Amino acid sequence: MPCLIALFALIGPRIALVFTWLFSDMISRAIDSWIVAILGFLLLPWTTLAYVVFYDVGAGREVAGFEWFLVGLAFVADIASYVGGRRARD
Repeated sequence: MPCLIALFALIGPRIALVFTWLFSDMISRAIDSWIVAILGFLLLPWTTLAYVVFYDVGAGREVAGFEWFLVGLAFVADIASYVGGRRARD
């Protein structure tokens, strides 16, 4: 059961990014380069998703103030998923 929960935690933000890409243009407004978008999708999906959402929803089409803290928490979640996966293998 814990492996299933970990699988959904890893797949969830990527599915959300795919739906965001298919049904809106939020990603293209927030991220200029397609290389950065693909790397974000593959390596840091929670961070990319948080940045895209806060860029579009935040005031003035930018990430500012407390939103950066939340993007930082998403980054910590991405790093924790990699560290947790490595620790589970050992």
